[in-house]
Amino acid sequence: MANEKPRSAIVIGAGAGGIAISARLAKAGLNVTVLEKNDFTGGRCSIFRSKAGFRFDQGPSLLLLPNLFRETFADFGTTLEAEGVELLQCFPNYDIWFSDGAVFRSSTDTAAMKREIEKWEGPDGFQRYLAWLAEAHGHYEISLQHVLHRNFTNHAQLANPTFVAPTIALHPLESIWSRTTRYFWSDRLRRVFTFATMYMGMSPYDAPSTYSLLQYTELAEGIWYPKGGFQTVLAALERIGGRLGVQYRLNTPVSKVLTGGLDGKTATGVLLESGEKLEADLVIVNADLVYAYNNLFPQENKSVGPTITSYAQDLSKREASCSSISFYWSFSKKIPELGTHNIFLADEYKESFDAIFKRHTLPSDPSFYVNVPSRVDPTAAPPDKDAVICLIPVGHLSNTHPASSWPSLVAAAKKAVLATVEKRTGLTNLESLIMEETINSPPEWQKKFNLDRGAILGLSHSFFNVLSFRPRTRAEGVKNAYFVGASTHPGTGVPIVLAGAKITAEQILGDKKMEVPWEPLKQWRGDVKAKQGNNKRGGALDLVRKPLWTDDWNLFLWAIIGFLFTVVVYLSGPAAYSTGARFVGGDW
Repeated sequence: MANEKPRSAIVIGAGAGGIAISARLAKAGLNVTVLEKNDFTGGRCSIFRSKAGFRFDQGPSLLLLPNLFRETFADFGTTLEAEGVELLQCFPNYDIWFSDGAVFRSSTDTAAMKREIEKWEGPDGFQRYLAWLAEAHGHYEISLQHVLHRNFTNHAQLANPTFVAPTIALHPLESIWSRTTRYFWSDRLRRVFTFATMYMGMSPYDAPSTYSLLQYTELAEGIWYPKGGFQTVLAALERIGGRLGVQYRLNTPVSKVLTGGLDGKTATGVLLESGEKLEADLVIVNADLVYAYNNLFPQENKSVGPTITSYAQDLSKREASCSSISFYWSFSKKIPELGTHNIFLADEYKESFDAIFKRHTLPSDPSFYVNVPSRVDPTAAPPDKDAVICLIPVGHLSNTHPASSWPSLVAAAKKAVLATVEKRTGLTNLESLIMEETINSPPEWQKKFNLDRGAILGLSHSFFNVLSFRPRTRAEGVKNAYFVGASTHPGTGVPIVLAGAKITAEQILGDKKMEVPWEPLKQWRGDVKAKQGNNKRGGALDLVRKPLWTDDWNLFLWAIIGFLFTVVVYLSGPAAYSTGARFVGGDW
């Protein structure tokens, strides 16, 4: 029946989005089955162990925007801590290494940041830093309310005054590099406060300045690491889903989304690569979106084929994020010179990004990130040893750099990384300390996770690839099919994808006229979940009211006084002078 509420759902892919939305739909009363092609859950947010007992995060290695994680768990009536997740704060945030031997240490310690910034730009530099931080705070709060907690299903929403007015303050039409130059006047600090666009797979010369919110959350809320590896967060969500009845089937690749119904345009289930058919009332795709439209949706179906084929071709032409060469090294001894998070910035900063995003290759002088998880969590490596992950952002697969060209680029990347680390830290013979090595490069990312062009962060987050311009959470051309993950709204990154799982789940429940069994998005009023345990708030002492007499009113008052004074001088001055009057000592 057309109005019959759905009873079952299939989720393709057990990444962060798939695990989160399966638990949400199960909480809403659906029978949910998650199908995962690999023998592990978590997708790129997964861990693996080496033969020698080292543990590595395959993808994300730092936890940002912690309140979005807390909100997800609160929607299930629990907390991270109650589910056995222990967050360890990484302090300092980063050691940022430059070729001239200087190291900028970024942290949540305001006094330490004052010393670091004044070292390069003096007292005025710190004042400008505080102004930048205030603007980035605005980017963060506005994005939470107007982007990460609402869906965009049509372009008309972008013209709504309730959206336009606040989002002007996001400065979406100015690049983060351009905006940053207003506050930081040395190239050194401009680089320090723009490199984080790598987390979005973008160049700071192209990324909207809105994304300063990433470094804001690092400085205001800290960088965290889940003890036992990032995947422990998703494992906790997986257990919650299990308690709600979600079934997980690993080693179960999907071949096709099946369609039928009276119009032939309704998702009815999936066909597995094994030949098995599974029926469901809903199909939610957490596989790479561009891959799914090109490979999983039935392009030969006469009812939906033309629509799917055209849209899939369009998606394949869209700008994608970068890929990476990621080395996972087991070191035979500790490397105390390296902190938990280390950034090595290229001398030719802009050229390094141009090589990645314009020529889709490995920069000759790459910037890269080195993570030592065993520095903050000793369980990542055997005693007196270090687990080290080195991520070098590179271009995605392209006609000029197909899969066959990457083995030589991987060798060049390893040589460049080891030489740079040794030169800047004073370490020697690093390669001789590597006991084991695992590598993910663009071809591996593509093969292992079906990532289109091996782009590790999905589609780009350029202006015309976000909000209503980004592929919609409701599938094009197929009813009862939806998306969750990096390439649909709101975008990439684990906390953003978790927010997206809530958005897509509520869209599904709204479409099917089902009750939302958690605090709905339309009732969201800020990071209330961050205040868990604050039972004292709510009395007269905590009433938040803006006073009538503020600095704003002072400014207004002085403007009026100045205006009146000018008028008085203008009107009285000529008359006074025409009578020969002058101010003399006796007048006072």
